[in-house]
Amino acid sequence: MDFELWYLILVPLLFAAGWFARSFDIKEKQTIADEKDTLYKGVDLLLSNKQDQAIDAFIEAMQNDPDTAELHFALGNLFRRRGEYLRAVRVHEHLLHRADLSDADRQRAQNGLAQDYLKAGLLDRAEEALHRLEATAYETDARLALLSIYERARDWPQAAAIVRKLQASGQGDFSQRLSHYECEQAAALANQGELEPALALLTQATQTAPTAPRPWLDLARLQHHQGATDAAWNSLLALAEQAPQALPLALPLLQDIAQASGQEAPAIALLRQRYAQTPSLDLVLALVQLQADPQGQAGQRCQQQDGTCSQGWLLRHLEQEPSLAIAHQWLATQGEHAIPPTVLQALEHASRPLMRYRCAACGFEARQHFWHCPGCQSWDGYPARRVEEL
Repeated sequence: MDFELWYLILVPLLFAAGWFARSFDIKEKQTIADEKDTLYKGVDLLLSNKQDQAIDAFIEAMQNDPDTAELHFALGNLFRRRGEYLRAVRVHEHLLHRADLSDADRQRAQNGLAQDYLKAGLLDRAEEALHRLEATAYETDARLALLSIYERARDWPQAAAIVRKLQASGQGDFSQRLSHYECEQAAALANQGELEPALALLTQATQTAPTAPRPWLDLARLQHHQGATDAAWNSLLALAEQAPQALPLALPLLQDIAQASGQEAPAIALLRQRYAQTPSLDLVLALVQLQADPQGQAGQRCQQQDGTCSQGWLLRHLEQEPSLAIAHQWLATQGEHAIPPTVLQALEHASRPLMRYRCAACGFEARQHFWHCPGCQSWDGYPARRVEEL
């Protein structure tokens, strides 16, 4: 009798427990299904370029399951893409304060926070966030971002420290960029009147990147300024040997040094040799200025005083390389009686844009040559050739 009574009590209890368990399981499955539907809806809206509605869907899904890190990352990226940087910062900071976050996700959140600050223009906070990515999977990207910050701030010692780290970690050869930093520091010292430290830095830059043209050119300019004409001439000879393609950038300085040091004949010989290898507008104009004889031997000056030497060089260049700028120069040697001034003015106006330099990276054009493009911030983007020659 006791057994039957126990059985009659147990069966309803088991039935009720099963019913409640089934009901709970159904609700849990329904909740999971609803979360997946909301997440899929958010992804679909994002792919449809409906970012406002996608954000609402992700926020709803995140409220249903606040522990899901992936939803936080997706939401943070969306906020950053929309320019809502402070909201993106709050999302990534919330992730970083979670104790249950894995190391990989913590590094990912730290990188996201750094990108938020960079996009928002909060460079001090971005610098601090990027430094925390040392010895992580994002280390290289963080160093490149720091390099961009230091270059924008013209903090050349910090930038130099970063490129040394990048080079030591096998990320490439940054010696030429490092030489630019040393030249920038030397220019700042020279502007302050500290010529000897500037000279030492430029000498160091020639050793950092011997084939880089800027250190030799800047060194020759500073030496000439100090009156060390022979040393300046030797620096220009090193430039012609190490980076001959950049010799056109040194031509005004070369003419001054050659005339000051009595090295006009070697200068003419050097220019003739380079012109024979690679004709250029600047080279032929420099030969005209130095009155080199186009028919004579290397280094021989023209004895004519009627402009025929200039005409000879200009015509010789036109035979090899059609050039509107050189054509204007040649017509100018014919005299005002041969060519009306209005024609010369029109040709000068038409040829002036052709004498600019153009960045190979972004196409930004400028009258002067830049080592650091003001448009795209790339280094050595400007060839030492005019637009007409490209």
